[in-house]
Amino acid sequence: MTEKERRTGRDETADERADRMWSELIQEVRVAQMGVQILFGFLLTVVFTPKYDTLDDTDQTIYIVTVVLGAAATGALIGPVSLHRLVSGRRIKPMAVEWASRLTFVGLILLLATTTCSLLLILRVATHDGYVPWLVSGVVVWYLVCWFVLPLWTRHRYTE
Repeated sequence: MTEKERRTGRDETADERADRMWSELIQEVRVAQMGVQILFGFLLTVVFTPKYDTLDDTDQTIYIVTVVLGAAATGALIGPVSLHRLVSGRRIKPMAVEWASRLTFVGLILLLATTTCSLLLILRVATHDGYVPWLVSGVVVWYLVCWFVLPLWTRHRYTE
């Protein structure tokens, strides 16, 4: 078998690969951006409701941390768009893709933290029960499996 027959990858130049990876990354970011922006928008309204004043100090602290995490996640997940706009045409797309990918990963971690804190706050206010941390922990484990464990297992299992 010749080298050409053994190749299983794509036959693309570095620039073509960067273009393809950029397109794929932007599609992924669109999904995450939508989720974080809806969640963040909802969080911003909570402080203006009558219920907010009835929250104890712990719940208000959880809320403030959650809003800050949501703002940070929004920044990280919108960052790739700004990065692309500011470096477009500079012939550094492979590096831009790498940095945008890093921002997206950080954004996913921050989205995980935002969602976790949101769930914790909502369940604490809704139930006041001691099982809330267990429920939240279960959901966090589920997120970790879906967002990181399964993709990493697939990468390990099916790549050489």
